[in-house]
Order: sequence, then C-alpha cells, then structure tokens
Amino acid sequence: MIKGLAITPPILGRISIGKVVEKNGKRLPEKDDQFTITSQIQSKEGWIKHPLDEQLRSKAPNQKLRTIPVRMIFNDPELNLRAEYTLFDRQTGRPVCVGNGETCQRLTNQGVEQHSCPSPDLCPLAQGGNCKPYGRLHVNLDESDELGTFIFRTTGFNSIRTLAARLSYYHAASNSLLSCLPLQLTLRGKSTTQSYRTPVYYVDLTLREGIHLQDAIQTAKEIDQQSKAAGFNQSALDQMARQGFANAKFEVNVEEGLDVVEEFYFDEGGNSEVEQAQPSSKAKAKPKFNQGDVFVQDIHKGLQGSVRAVN
Repeated sequence: MIKGLAITPPILGRISIGKVVEKNGKRLPEKDDQFTITSQIQSKEGWIKHPLDEQLRSKAPNQKLRTIPVRMIFNDPELNLRAEYTLFDRQTGRPVCVGNGETCQRLTNQGVEQHSCPSPDLCPLAQGGNCKPYGRLHVNLDESDELGTFIFRTTGFNSIRTLAARLSYYHAASNSLLSCLPLQLTLRGKSTTQSYRTPVYYVDLTLREGIHLQDAIQTAKEIDQQSKAAGFNQSALDQMARQGFANAKFEVNVEEGLDVVEEFYFDEGGNSEVEQAQPSSKAKAKPKFNQGDVFVQDIHKGLQGSVRAVN
C-alpha cells in the first residue's frame, strides 16, 4: 500500500444541510432546514442531487427531508465518525494542523511535526476562528453497495458531540453490534444565545421510527449471526479501515480541503455560524419577539415533531 495516502471509505455522495450558491460573483453557503443528498458531481447551480434524494423526499412529510435511514459500515464508533480540530490553509485547502485536544500533527517548513494541542481556544495558531472541529460521518444508504458510503461533513460542535455520544452509546448497548442496528439521521433544532435565539439545526443519530432499543438489539444479533454464517468478517473489515486511516499523517486531502473551506469558512473574519441557522434569519440580527408569533409557532411545531413520550 502506498504510504502517505489515507485509505478512506469509498464515497458515493454527500449529505448536507444547505448548499453553496453563487451570489454577486461569490460562492457562499446557503443554510437550510432539511437534508439534501447529492452526488459527487457539481454543476454551475451546485452539487447535482443523488437519485436517493428524490426517492426519500417523496415519502417525507411536506417533501421536507428531515430523517434519512442509514446503516453504519463499522462496529467501531471512531471509524464511522472521524473528528479532529483542523486548521486549513484557506488558499490551497491543505490541512496545516490537525489535533485531538492533546497532541497535533502540524505542517512546517521542516515537514510534519508533532506538538501539544491545547484546543482552539488556547492555541495561538488558531486565533481568529481559523481552527475548527471538523467531523466526517460515513454512513451507508444503499443496500446495492454495502461498503459504499455517503459522507456528512460538519464543523459544528452540536452535531459532532451528539453523533459521537449516540455512536458510543449504541455500540455499548448492542454489545458492539453497531453495524447491524437500524438507524436514521435526524435533523434537530434548538435556539442558543450564540445564534441570537434563532433556530440552529444539527444532526442526531437515532433508531428508526417505531423501533425500540431491545427489538433493535435482537434484530442486530440475528443479522450478526447470519453474516458470520455466510463468512462475513466484520472484525477484519474494521481492522483494515483502521489501517487505512492510519496510512497518512493527514486524512483530508487538498481537494476535500477546498470543499470544506468553501462550505464552512466563508466569513472573512472567521466567524461562521454555529451549526446551520434557519435560512430565513439574518445571521447577525436578533429576531423581534414582538413580531414573533409565527416564529414561536414554528419552534412549537418543530418541538412537536421531535418529541415523543417514552414508555
């Protein structure tokens, strides 16, 4: 295997909240309150939608794609979700420094060096919002290609924290049968002080609608037994993925880095939005609550759609 080349899961398409559009000659991110599934082909209008987008959207309430059924390829949570603090060169898209809060790999004139990583808040190199958490979630959407993935990229703490928690919890609860569980990506919203009380959208990972945890674990056991009987070796697959990720100092290549810079580092001052803010809201303007009847109703409806009593 070629050293210095990270071997990552094959990517068939992308999952995003929003899109990049051209305005006044500049390509800028446009936020949304739903998922979009795209191919890896881009036109002047943006990324071309994947056929699965229309297929799933046609079954969604009001054609709003806010849940996506998924399957994890690996049992190890850290193989499905890759996340580090990452500082990109905004001109070339090249990763300059990648760290985990303890140590980092940093590109210097002398090559790649290892340094301590105090996290972006305390690192002098990260001042100005240039260093962000960068997460990549690999999921399988299509049974016709069981090892192909769709990637969800995010620089939002809410999505990364929630996805990391869910993956580790489901992994523990199912006795390490994460890849056999029937899961779905779920879009959630909340208001924060940093978002000026406007809804901020982030991604959660839950069991599919109507499936209880005990039933999901029982189904996972059956799938695992059937796979082993057929000769499928999940442990070996996880190990090969682990080796592939470790085959290079930096997992992210320049091409992917340029896409990330375009999508998440659009503000000249480095102060991009927290997660994905509601598209109709102005980023820096506080909503007028004396005109907020519709605003409150929208949040109430959103809460009704995302809350379910636990029996």
